Amino acid sequence: MAQMLFNPYQDLIFDEHFCFLSGVLTTETMPVFPKWLMDHFKFGEERIEMMDKTKSYVYTDLKLPCSHEVKKAFEDLDVKVQAAYNKGFEGMASLDEELLFQWTGRMVYGLLYYEMLYERDRLLRKGEEFSLSTALRDRFGKFHLMLQSIIEPVSFVGKKPWSIAVFPLKYSADIFSYRDDAINLMFSFGVNGFGFIACLQDNGIIGESQKEILEKMKEHVLHPVQFEELYARFHYSDYILQYKPEHKIESNDEGIMIEALPMEGTAEKPIFGLWDDDIFAQLLSNYWSVYGIEREDILKFQKPPLSFLENPYSKEFIEPESIELPF
Repeated sequence: MAQMLFNPYQDLIFDEHFCFLSGVLTTETMPVFPKWLMDHFKFGEERIEMMDKTKSYVYTDLKLPCSHEVKKAFEDLDVKVQAAYNKGFEGMASLDEELLFQWTGRMVYGLLYYEMLYERDRLLRKGEEFSLSTALRDRFGKFHLMLQSIIEPVSFVGKKPWSIAVFPLKYSADIFSYRDDAINLMFSFGVNGFGFIACLQDNGIIGESQKEILEKMKEHVLHPVQFEELYARFHYSDYILQYKPEHKIESNDEGIMIEALPMEGTAEKPIFGLWDDDIFAQLLSNYWSVYGIEREDILKFQKPPLSFLENPYSKEFIEPESIELPF
């Protein structure tokens, strides 16, 4: 059955006449970002840049061609997530991780779809052929297969292919913070009440690498500056991950089963490469720029790197209430 499901990365099919998820002919569309989310936080008319910064779109203009079945499936999912959202952290934390994977996956995949369209059209204008490396075809194709779980009998068994962390978060009212890295399949989302971070195809290894700080965070309501630092840790960990996530995919008459295979490093090649404080500080300063914190503030001569999550000497969790930065 795995071979029967639509895989746009096999022949690089990104066409407005074919449903992005099922591949069937269609004239319908759905927004990349849920309408209720854009309406609630009033960002529908704002612009979002593509990765190379030369092209941007208005959020409401980002639409995916879809079948009626796919549109209905995501609309039903939106109803569940919106109901959970209205209950704050407890509501979101009670959602099955697979639902959060599908909900975030829809937005990340939508942005990835537009990156593919943009790159294809850019190359066509130059008279060049659009192509992707075998590694990217495989990675994005598997992500697409996993996202099809919303309409097809695709199930996840054993170890899950993602890391998702949900936690209480304090923001000023009506502030919506989100970051994405479509190519690396990462997403973060923060509002007053809760935040979550999703690595959508890391086989759970990044979540495991950050397990200690996630444990320390429990029972605390994070300050936004801590949320940004946490996402930076996840993002940088993905950057230094040295192994490709592998999966066991089996199909039978009942459907497709996907199991994430554990990663095992060696002494010569550990799972993660060397953590470089200088590179991490540069990444973190991008996230902390809203607070006026620059790379030079994070890395000071003969001092440990600045952190709002852990005391650099005792490694104790920093109480969010003790942070005097604005929300």
